Amino acid sequence: MAAVLAASAILPISAQTKIVIKGSDTLGAKMVPQLAEAYKASGATADFEIAAEGSSTCFTNLLAGTCQLGMSSRGAKDSEKDNFTAAGKDLVEHVAAWDMIAVIVNASNGVRDLSLKQVEGIFTGEITDWSEVGGKPGKISVYTRNTSSGTYKSFQEMAMNKRDYGANTQKMAGNEQIASEVSKNPNGIGYVGLAYAGKDGIKAAKVDGESAKPRNKADYPLSRKLFYYTVGQPSGEVKKFLDWAATSAVGAEVVERVGFIPVGE
Repeated sequence: MAAVLAASAILPISAQTKIVIKGSDTLGAKMVPQLAEAYKASGATADFEIAAEGSSTCFTNLLAGTCQLGMSSRGAKDSEKDNFTAAGKDLVEHVAAWDMIAVIVNASNGVRDLSLKQVEGIFTGEITDWSEVGGKPGKISVYTRNTSSGTYKSFQEMAMNKRDYGANTQKMAGNEQIASEVSKNPNGIGYVGLAYAGKDGIKAAKVDGESAKPRNKADYPLSRKLFYYTVGQPSGEVKKFLDWAATSAVGAEVVERVGFIPVGE
């Protein structure tokens, strides 16, 4: 008995309340880490491990049991749902926030408004020079997310009629990388989540006359929901964290501060 008590005494408390979260860079690079810190500051004893490696990893890790909470910037695909069904597991979706995919250009670029058709043409490679969309002559450099990204697929569906990306597009690991490359390249264009659209050296172009601003979420053509996923209904510390993030004033403030739109707004 003494040995058992001694062993339990040295077991880290955090190991009993650790929440492992994996998936979307859009959610995991900023919003979820800041929510986790605010949650702990509110008095919660949970510890967090967060890996933001793309929305596809949300589903593979949940299925493998290597995380308790998944993050995705797109809804689960039918094939992903089927994988859970085949394994006898119930994949449950929770809305984390609203987002708007901003089409960004270099701050020195005179193009301030693009039609959705022009966006499609640029990212599919049909439009290759800025003069074709009212800008100064110059070859367009197109930056996109990589193929494991939910934003990569969401943008393809929402802005490109599900067509393939152009052969010369340059794939980046995350929103920060796209914003950085566009800020350094006068001929650059890319897309980022709303939280990243205010970086120095870039500006968000209007799409079909609508600005990527929270007040326009109902009219902006590239608005979307962001998601958490769990296997089965959440319980324990995971449920407490999700409930707190969705309903607390502090959680809503964090979501707004990083540039997204709270679920209840």
